[in-house]
Amino acid sequence: MSKDSQSIRRFVVDAEDDGIRLDRWFKRHLPDASFNIVSRWARTGQLRVDGKRATPGDRIEAGQEIRVPPAEPVADARPKRVRPEISEETAEFARSLVIHKDKAALVINKPPGLATQGGTKTAEHVDGLLDALCFELETRPKLVHRLDKDTSGALLLARTPRAAAHFSKAFSSRTARKVYWALIVGVPDIHDGFIDLPLAKQPGTGGEKMHVDQEQGQPSRSRYRVVERAGNRCCWVELQPYTGRTHQLRVHMAAIGHPIVGDGKYGGKDAFLTGTISRKMHLHARRIRIDHPDGGQVDVRADLPPHMADSFADLGFDLEIGDALLLDEPKRSETPEAKRRAAAARAKDARKERKGERRSRGSAKTLAKPGRNKAPSKGRKK
Repeated sequence: MSKDSQSIRRFVVDAEDDGIRLDRWFKRHLPDASFNIVSRWARTGQLRVDGKRATPGDRIEAGQEIRVPPAEPVADARPKRVRPEISEETAEFARSLVIHKDKAALVINKPPGLATQGGTKTAEHVDGLLDALCFELETRPKLVHRLDKDTSGALLLARTPRAAAHFSKAFSSRTARKVYWALIVGVPDIHDGFIDLPLAKQPGTGGEKMHVDQEQGQPSRSRYRVVERAGNRCCWVELQPYTGRTHQLRVHMAAIGHPIVGDGKYGGKDAFLTGTISRKMHLHARRIRIDHPDGGQVDVRADLPPHMADSFADLGFDLEIGDALLLDEPKRSETPEAKRRAAAARAKDARKERKGERRSRGSAKTLAKPGRNKAPSKGRKK
């Protein structure tokens, strides 16, 4: 790449950036080029990948060449935000959460009460601990999905940009599988069922609460299976979300009249049990299974937090029963990505068929032209 600011710049996509969006590449490697600048370059045809016009949303591949216009002067540049340093005690705490580590992925067992990301009045969160989880790499891991603050359990982190793109695609295409364990109030009449109720943000809550909305809600689907019951008072259920809506499992269980124990937000006072059962929320991400970018799978289980382990022990539940349940296999033919590919294939076949019809009609017209297949004309009489 030329260092002259007036020269066209050329970059080769590294293996670690394979599969990421072009705008993400700029954010990582040319942060001074804002999204608006990159979009303008794309609109005017100045941004090219392997010589072809590109857009910020295009995904790039290792080995491709990115052509970037000359650098533009940055006016009123804001100082970069510096993350606060992590104390050694905090770093040790962060590393103690790790339950799986390989070249591409980390899985931590997030404790209840720790938010995944920061926000208003939220100073402690997983995102703030990531600098302590670099280990032998220079880059901090990246969040690829989230758990509610009061939900504990397996949380996957990507260690490289390539892994982040791979895992994000797996979640969006719904080929990843997450298994939650929960203690719910009462016992459903159907012990193995699906909840298919559309969800939307509840008006007047600032987006902090969801509700069932048959008209405006987004499609939301969950599976539940009763594992063990404690009379009619409560039961242990396994939950699998088939979509990824905010608070989906909590809203769905409350909607069928069996809120998660400790979830006062959606279950109200009926979500709390008397006796020795903790008032904390009893929802735990027990297992995550996802395809690994280098082949095989990441398949990890996270131990219950102390308050849930105590409740399960008090109720006499056997944890081995829950782990023995078979995990649903994703129906890849029904994933959004598979549906898009099938639709594209059908459209391609239709185009071929139309093209074949045009050729057939063209051949028929040629054969029917006047003068074709006529008998030889006789010579004129002299």
